[in-house]
Amino acid sequence: MSLITRPHRRDGLVLAAACGLIGLPYGVLADSAGLTMAQAVALSVFTFAGSSQFAYVSVVGGGGNPAVAVGGALLLAARNALYGPVVTPLLRGGAFRRAVAAQFLTDETTAMASAQDDPTDARDAFWFTGLAIMSFWVAGTVAGVLLGGNLDDPGAWGLDAAFPAAFVALLVPHVATRAGRVTALAGAVIALVAVPITPAGAPILLAALAVGPGMAVANRRRPL
Repeated sequence: MSLITRPHRRDGLVLAAACGLIGLPYGVLADSAGLTMAQAVALSVFTFAGSSQFAYVSVVGGGGNPAVAVGGALLLAARNALYGPVVTPLLRGGAFRRAVAAQFLTDETTAMASAQDDPTDARDAFWFTGLAIMSFWVAGTVAGVLLGGNLDDPGAWGLDAAFPAAFVALLVPHVATRAGRVTALAGAVIALVAVPITPAGAPILLAALAVGPGMAVANRRRPL
């Protein structure tokens, strides 16, 4: 059977190509933030979480403390812990294999694996999609860093808007509920208040406090 004749492999490859395109603006922003090629690629390989990487380079590029940048990146990546119970039953192997699998645990690989009816296809979808996305993501990073080195002002091309635009897109489905709207509004207020009085990157961390009011609203509306 050909490498991409299986439907889930074709879908995974298309998804990986799309992720590679997103890696391009990340590479440009990483270069503008002062990261070297090696540092930008290392983040793509060892962090392998687009939202966290964008958050890190945005904070560092804005003059923020690296520790704050790491804190924001970890906060955004924390959701991946919820995917473990979904994917673990589909995988085989010992502790080392599972540790490697954890590195590839993303929104995309979880979705691809859980969408398969056959356990063998689920495992193949997870590994194939993960390896394909990492390959395209790193390639996009390299291309972005090279491109960034030739751009005098990345902002003139709108590439600096990639990070906030991506998060607006992620936010839209969650404001359909009252709890989601309360969380979004509270987070926005906290961030706006924090921006002029806290270091760069800190508003991202402080905005996480908005989860509290959102959960309170959700629990109050939940039937007893």
